[in-house]
Amino acid sequence: MEKLDEVLNRLGEKMAKALEEPASRSPEAGQGGARRLLPDRHPVRDFFIADIVDWALKDDRHSMEHPFFSLSKNPDYRIRHYEHNGIRVTIAPSAYGLATIWDKDILIYAVSQLVEAMNQNQPVSRRVRLKAYDLLVATNRHTGGKNYERLAESFRRLAGTRIETNIATNGLRVREGFGLVDNWKIVEKSTSNNRMVAVEIILNEWLFNAIMAREILTLNRDYFRLDGGLERRLYELARKHCGHQARWAITTEMLHKKSGSMASLKEFRRKVKMIAEGDVLPDYRLHYEPEVDQVLFYTKDGRKLAESLARA
Repeated sequence: MEKLDEVLNRLGEKMAKALEEPASRSPEAGQGGARRLLPDRHPVRDFFIADIVDWALKDDRHSMEHPFFSLSKNPDYRIRHYEHNGIRVTIAPSAYGLATIWDKDILIYAVSQLVEAMNQNQPVSRRVRLKAYDLLVATNRHTGGKNYERLAESFRRLAGTRIETNIATNGLRVREGFGLVDNWKIVEKSTSNNRMVAVEIILNEWLFNAIMAREILTLNRDYFRLDGGLERRLYELARKHCGHQARWAITTEMLHKKSGSMASLKEFRRKVKMIAEGDVLPDYRLHYEPEVDQVLFYTKDGRKLAESLARA
């Protein structure tokens, strides 16, 4: 069996070669083939939302650590139970199905707004008003009419999905149940086509406590260019566990559990290999080691990786 340090040394050589290649080889996400980043759909920003897209993208580290969201674009009505190291999470769908990892974009956007307001010493509350157009642009979505209705569908799933957990936020650990958002409503409509212009959501106390305690992490904005649900989830886990370190290793079985994937372990392993070959994740690469059935995540920062290997 090959030692981990030997694997890392080989990966370091690959990293050095990769750094000499162009950073992006294709703008489009493939279906059934190699994974690609979606194109940046709004490379030229409207002047009145320029300040929004320049904000640091923030996500709460608890939903990055544990599988709260469906990774499927198809409706999912299954109740899920997750337990690890004393942490318990139950996720129950509504009639609209489980909230998806793409629905989570709304929460990421809202969290980012609140954190930016806190950084500017502005008052914040659980009630957040969102401009629908700004939300679509910031999350790299099309701005056609049907996308506004898709936002409404996301709000329904977020409000309807019920979470029961004992995860502590801001030092408080109680067993509680809540919706991913407490409430939402359209507060302004277009006079020409009746589509939503502005929407107001009330975040649940659990998430708001995490924001107030700064239990958050910064995401790469290319996260919104990841088309696949599993790719998004693997990036979340890499960002949470690897963070600014050079590397992080995890068994495939544990990664399968933490991802929340409903695929069989065999199918999950196949998908992870495809994602590793596609090399599409922002900031991180991953490498599957069949001899030990584990996945190694490592930084795309060649200098940081070299320093880590030198210390090993």
